[in-house]
Amino acid sequence: MNDLVLRLQQNFALLFAILIFVVLFGAFLALHPRGLSVYVLTIAANGGAALAFVAMGQTLVVLTGGLDLSVGAILALTNSLASVVVDGTPGEVALGILLVLATGIACGFVNGAIVVYGRLQPIIATLATGAMYTGVALFLRPVPGGSIHEGLSEALTYETFGLVPTALILLAGSVLLIWLPFRHSVVGRGVYAIGSSEAAAYMSGVRVDRSRLAAFTLAGLFAALGGMFLGFQTLSGDALTGLPYTLNSIAAVVIGGTSLYGGSGGVVGSILGAYVLRTINGVLFFTGAPALAQPLFEGMILLGAVALSALRTVRVNNRLEVMD
Repeated sequence: MNDLVLRLQQNFALLFAILIFVVLFGAFLALHPRGLSVYVLTIAANGGAALAFVAMGQTLVVLTGGLDLSVGAILALTNSLASVVVDGTPGEVALGILLVLATGIACGFVNGAIVVYGRLQPIIATLATGAMYTGVALFLRPVPGGSIHEGLSEALTYETFGLVPTALILLAGSVLLIWLPFRHSVVGRGVYAIGSSEAAAYMSGVRVDRSRLAAFTLAGLFAALGGMFLGFQTLSGDALTGLPYTLNSIAAVVIGGTSLYGGSGGVVGSILGAYVLRTINGVLFFTGAPALAQPLFEGMILLGAVALSALRTVRVNNRLEVMD
């Protein structure tokens, strides 16, 4: 019984995110004219996938105790680049995808290098690099447009076997193939250690610089995945699409239960947080609520998540003080 209570306490933030999503998505399905169907699930899955990818990247940086204000700009840059290179023959499409992903990785690496070796605060460093990435995106795509391979777009934004939205398979694959191996690696455990206490992590032999650099680099990769998926949805690129994704990715991370202080949380909760934000739009639309009400409801949910996160942090600190 005590083990069960302990597990519930440790995973309370994730369980809270699941509860919010279930309630909101249940309301969405009840209000939707088509109800529960593969078509509705696919539309909903596609609508939140790009933000979910970006939120996964943001999570990695937040776990170290920082914030990445460039993830939206990386999404816009890679989305613009995809509209230029992800088209043509199968070989050209494959090379284009690799170029887009490599660009995201390079952007994340530059962010990490500036933070680690330049000794700048992550917020300042990524604010500056984000402006640079936006400038490059505007050079590639001054106005929205371009083209992306339609066949690949249909394959990745429809259903698999007519039952499961492919977007959910892509997200699950990213968790299984990227997040979990990283989470259980020495570098990944170092990311959590840095967020808990950088000084203690350093004294314990954790290679702090390597773990922080890896977190930013993978954040760039996830942002690129988001930018590319957005391109598959729209079949075009837009250099100015990134700003809302930066802000919403932070909100999704907090709603998903990752502490802004670092050291606790994970990408699964952030994926749920992203879909919570997207589901709010659908619920408000079908209830006939004014469009201006959306930020209000998003803010209320975000405020509740932040309050719970702060409360958990205070309780942990109080326990540590008592033990001392």
